[in-house]
Amino acid sequence: MILTNIESVPGLRTVEHMGLVSGSTVRSKHVGRDLMAGLKNIFGGELKGYTELLNEAREEAIARMVKQAEALGANAVVNVRFSTSAVAAGAAELYAYGTAVRVE
Repeated sequence: MILTNIESVPGLRTVEHMGLVSGSTVRSKHVGRDLMAGLKNIFGGELKGYTELLNEAREEAIARMVKQAEALGANAVVNVRFSTSAVAAGAAELYAYGTAVRVE
C-alpha cells in the first residue's frame, strides 16, 4: 500500500477513486508514564513514554486506515492527514484519514 500526504503519487496515474478511508484509536495515559512525565517536567527533556504512546497510536490508526482501503480494492491512500482530540480525562483519539485510490 502506497501512503502519501500529497494529492497524487508521483510517476503513477490515478485510475480509480474509492473515497475517504480512515482509522482511529483512543489511548489513555499510563500511571507510570505520568509519573515519569512529572519528573521530566521538573528536570526537562523528552517525554519518551508519551512519544512511544503516540507512535503506537499513529501506527495503529494507519493500519486500520490501510485495512479499510484494502477492503475497497485500493493500492494507495493519498492526501493522508492526522487529527487528535481529547475524548475523556486522560484519553485522546488519534485519527488518520485519506483518499483511497488505485494507481498504475
